[in-house]
Amino acid sequence: MPVDPIFYGIEGPLDGTPGEGQLRAANLRGFSDFAQRRNADPQRILDRHGIDMRALSDPDSYVGAQALVDAFEYCSELFDDPLFGLHLAQEQDAEVFGCITALARSAADFRTAITALTEYLPIVHSPEAAPELLEGENGAELRWGVVHDLGINDQANLQAVVLQMKVLRQIGGPRFQPRYVELAVSPRPCDIAEIERALGCQLRTRSHINAIGFAASQLDHPVPSANRLLYRLLGGYLDRVKAANRVSFAQRVRDYVRGDLPKGNCSIERCAEKFGVSVRTLQARLAEEDTSFSQVIEDVRILLAKTYLQRPDSSLDEIAEWLGYGEQTSFGRAFKRWTGTTPQKFRQNLSN
Repeated sequence: MPVDPIFYGIEGPLDGTPGEGQLRAANLRGFSDFAQRRNADPQRILDRHGIDMRALSDPDSYVGAQALVDAFEYCSELFDDPLFGLHLAQEQDAEVFGCITALARSAADFRTAITALTEYLPIVHSPEAAPELLEGENGAELRWGVVHDLGINDQANLQAVVLQMKVLRQIGGPRFQPRYVELAVSPRPCDIAEIERALGCQLRTRSHINAIGFAASQLDHPVPSANRLLYRLLGGYLDRVKAANRVSFAQRVRDYVRGDLPKGNCSIERCAEKFGVSVRTLQARLAEEDTSFSQVIEDVRILLAKTYLQRPDSSLDEIAEWLGYGEQTSFGRAFKRWTGTTPQKFRQNLSN
């Protein structure tokens, strides 16, 4: 029996990756409700810092890291909450990091899981992230920082440590016991006890780094939720994402189109927003590679059309919709223009 490539593989990355100075909008998960409970208008706050409100409903979109840091510091003052970042993160979960969290949970042991976090977070979540695992004879640390100076970012650091701790507790299970946390923040003395309760360990402040310390022996502990198949599938996919991140700008745009076209919201404006550039800049960069956004759309449609037609359970109406056509006849005319044959005959030839 021939292997079904649709089941066992993905043609390419499902989405574009964040550009320099960007991070996944998932960091804002729950922000709207959080702000409203404090009688604040979330849209007004985000508009003030140049963040599109639509990012709240699309965790896989990207926002400027500097804009988010500044918005968090502003919220700390607006809400008179020196621990805003911590309080927001307490209402979020480890899924903020997307499929990387699932990959870490499926790793065989704690060391492999943390290594996956450090390898893929900068690729999928934000290139501003700089996580690393340090091992010593008696202790180990998961450290993180940012690539570029973002100014005062106490609230972002507080959010990050809570989210990182949630990931580590999911990975390590009940056996994971942090020894201490180091943070590059200077909280008020009266707030330290609350931070330590939230993190479940001692807090060391006035550090130049952010780190969660634990016994080195824990690195060899098995992960309770280990799943070899899931780890291989997700790891293989993220390796492809990592490789795609090193290719041309046009290829990264194709990856975006491939991911968003079936969702029905693929547009040049949305693509430019994903990559943190203007529409004019996006068009210019594609022109430098002798292509255009409309050409990319067509190339991806041809690729996806041939892939979808290999699925016998997919109707032509469904395929037309997935490719962004309003009706099957429009898809049929386009497919014949691309290939010289109709979708029906193309599918019939596959079975012969």
